[in-house]
Amino acid sequence: MVVFQKTLRNSISCTGVGLHGGKLINMKLAPAPVNSGIVFKRTDVDPSVSEIPAQYNTVTDLKMCTTVENAAGTKVATVEHLMAALSGCGVDNVLVELDGPEVPVMDGSSAPFVFLIECADIVEQDSPRRYIKVLKEVEVSDGEAKATLSPSDNISVAFEIDFDNPRIGKQNCSYSLRNGTFKNELSRARTFGFLGEFEQLKKLGLAKGGSLENAIVLSGTDILNEEGLRYDDEFVRHKALDAVGDLYLAGAPIIGEFYGFRSGHALNNKLLHAFFADEDAWCYTTEAPVRIANVGGAHWPAKKAAAPATD
Repeated sequence: MVVFQKTLRNSISCTGVGLHGGKLINMKLAPAPVNSGIVFKRTDVDPSVSEIPAQYNTVTDLKMCTTVENAAGTKVATVEHLMAALSGCGVDNVLVELDGPEVPVMDGSSAPFVFLIECADIVEQDSPRRYIKVLKEVEVSDGEAKATLSPSDNISVAFEIDFDNPRIGKQNCSYSLRNGTFKNELSRARTFGFLGEFEQLKKLGLAKGGSLENAIVLSGTDILNEEGLRYDDEFVRHKALDAVGDLYLAGAPIIGEFYGFRSGHALNNKLLHAFFADEDAWCYTTEAPVRIANVGGAHWPAKKAAAPATD
């Protein structure tokens, strides 16, 4: 089955705080032509050096977030939550205009970006969508952490975390990304961290925009956010969300299963480099993945949505 590329029908704008710089940033999502992909454009720099393709090989900084950079040194940080929303909504081509060096953090999840995309409306274009099909398993590791891409007839993500903090502990999830799964099960999961880490980052001049409005903050085993968690397993769902965004830097949807164990932005990007370096591991195709999916992951059955947390 062949599906067609998609872009936005209309432009749409928003304003939000940058997580690390703490400054207000204006962002506009605009329609883009076929085969242009996702492109970031800094409107506050010289137009000749303003554009940065959203690709795994333009990633230059992976501390605390995913940052893309062009040859001229123009950067855009914290792209992963927007990239995840574009992936989950099936948007292939869009121009992202920013008047600062970061994508606004919004509420720390992808849900505000999904809302913007839906408000702008999605429209089909006159060229087939191109996919990247996994032909053999590729795995990378860093200590106990690992990330894997395996052959599958689906686009799916599985993740496992294991924190010493008993409030988080061990959590796992597995989702087949079809029929609104990303929006319904992953998009609202927020980034998280510990109070001591945020305080230390702010002393280093980072996370200036971080607050209880855009992150889950833990102090010991206590969650400081008054409203509590959106899901009992919101922590692992957010790590899966991050992986969806990082993987969309491949430049096209990947037909296969991603599995991450304690993985993060750096290991996710390392996996893409290893994957594309092995020419026997992948191929391009315009044949869309099966619609009636085998929803079970290679590592455990697909997880039903957890009940919303009540604490």
